[in-house]
Amino acid sequence: MSSEYAKQLGAKLRAIRTQQGLSLHGVEEKSQGRWKAVVVGSYERGDRAVTVQRLAELADFYGVPVQELLPGTTPGGAAEPPPKLVLDLERLAHVPQEKAGPLQRYAATIQSQRGDYNGKVLSIRQDDLRTLAVIYDQSPSVLTEQLISWGVLDADARRAVAHEDS
Repeated sequence: MSSEYAKQLGAKLRAIRTQQGLSLHGVEEKSQGRWKAVVVGSYERGDRAVTVQRLAELADFYGVPVQELLPGTTPGGAAEPPPKLVLDLERLAHVPQEKAGPLQRYAATIQSQRGDYNGKVLSIRQDDLRTLAVIYDQSPSVLTEQLISWGVLDADARRAVAHEDS
C-alpha cells in the first residue's frame, strides 16, 4: 500500500470515528479492548497497513460500508467537504420572534448541550438543517435561502445544501 493511499485511508477512518464522536480511547472502550487506541491511531496516521479483513471488521464496528472507508470513493467524487453551516446568533437575535422562534429555541438547545455560550456564532450540522427544515415545513434549500435573507447564515451555506442535493 502506498504511503499516500495509507494516509488517505487513515483520513477516512479518522473522519468516520470523529463523526461518531469517538476519541481513540473511546474506540478502545466501546470495543471492549478489541480495537487498541494505539493501533487505530497508527491506521489513521497511515503508519501501519491495515489488512482487508481488519478493515472490514473496523467498518463493521463503525457501522459503515467498507467502501466508505476507501480513498477515492466519496459520493459524487467530491474531495472537498461542504462548507460549515454557521449561524450568526447576534443577527438571529434581531429577527422577529414569530419568524425565528423555532430556530432560536433549537440553537439554545444546541448551546445548552455543548455548554457553548459565546453568543456570537453557532456551528450546526447538515442534520440540524434538515431537522429545522422539517420544523419550518420547508425544504432544506428553501430554508437556507430564508436564513441567508435574514442574515443568519452566510451565502456559502448554499454550497452545503447544493452538495447534499447532488
